[in-house]
Amino acid sequence: MERRSFIKKAAAGAGAGVIAAPAIAAELPAINWRLASSFPKSLDTIYGAADTFTKRVHQLTGGKFNIRVFAAGEVVPGLGVLDAVQSGTVECGHSASYYYYGKDATFSFDCAVPFGLTSRQQTAWYDQGGGKELLRSFFKDYGIINFIAGNSGTQMGGWFRKEVKTVADLKGTKMRIAGLAGKVMERLGAVPQQLAGGDIYPALEKGTIDAAEWVGPYDDEKLGFYKIAPYYYYPGWWEAGASFTLYVNIKEWEKLPKEYQAALECASYEAHVVMQAEYDFKNPTALGRLLKNGVKLRNYSPDIMDAAYKATIEQMNEEASKNSKFAKIYEPWKRFRSDQNQWASIAESTIQNYLIKAGRGGK
Repeated sequence: MERRSFIKKAAAGAGAGVIAAPAIAAELPAINWRLASSFPKSLDTIYGAADTFTKRVHQLTGGKFNIRVFAAGEVVPGLGVLDAVQSGTVECGHSASYYYYGKDATFSFDCAVPFGLTSRQQTAWYDQGGGKELLRSFFKDYGIINFIAGNSGTQMGGWFRKEVKTVADLKGTKMRIAGLAGKVMERLGAVPQQLAGGDIYPALEKGTIDAAEWVGPYDDEKLGFYKIAPYYYYPGWWEAGASFTLYVNIKEWEKLPKEYQAALECASYEAHVVMQAEYDFKNPTALGRLLKNGVKLRNYSPDIMDAAYKATIEQMNEEASKNSKFAKIYEPWKRFRSDQNQWASIAESTIQNYLIKAGRGGK
């Protein structure tokens, strides 16, 4: 009797659970948000991360949590996303945090710093190495909670009207380059300019700038830089693995049901993975097309690389000496980078370099 009674009660409980699940879902509110992107729609991969994110949130919440994406300039300028989220003009935004270097150099760690982490290392630092906790503490002062939401992989080193073989060739060059990298270029004699993606081509065309960096072959081809500046340099030593970030206004975040918070975080991770995969897939063929169009591919000379590395160390140490928020992240970040590079030198870089050499040998 006791056994039969237990089975009946268990069956009744299970049945109640089956009925309750959709009932609970039905009780969740319909919510509509706006997302401001720092990027134009024409850059489908980098702008597309926001689309990937919002579509997944919609699916995961049964169509109840809807976020509308606005491209750069539609609600706020491309470089105004952080302020818009902080003020509550929009509930969330998608941007590159080093755009806000002028507010605090610490923002750079959320995206990329010169001679920094590769895409996988950046993800590992954020997800496992304490980066998320450090960055969340920093962003809290701006009323924002941040989520990793994209990575470009290692970027290219920019487009130049003329060759730059030595550090002396950089002197006086007006170059579109963002964040901490701009300060390093300034130490090398260049004149950094910060422009949103959609503003770069007109400035290069008019001669307002002499050089520009953006992301890599796929985006750069779309923006048409090769039509004006034929020399294409690599590597982008300032962006070994640039991360892009979803900003959410903390007050709006705290209003969300836990289920919607979970959906949002899952969707941001998916956007992160998809962007990286898209760039890895699209860049090789785009580079091939650029070369067929007469682009002159050049690598930065050892002279420039060494000078840039030295200037980077000087710039970051100087910043840490006067900015406690920067120093709080910089010290553990350096230790993480050192450990990661030691490990990469043993396994991954060894096989990668061998495969590159073997492929060039026709094997």
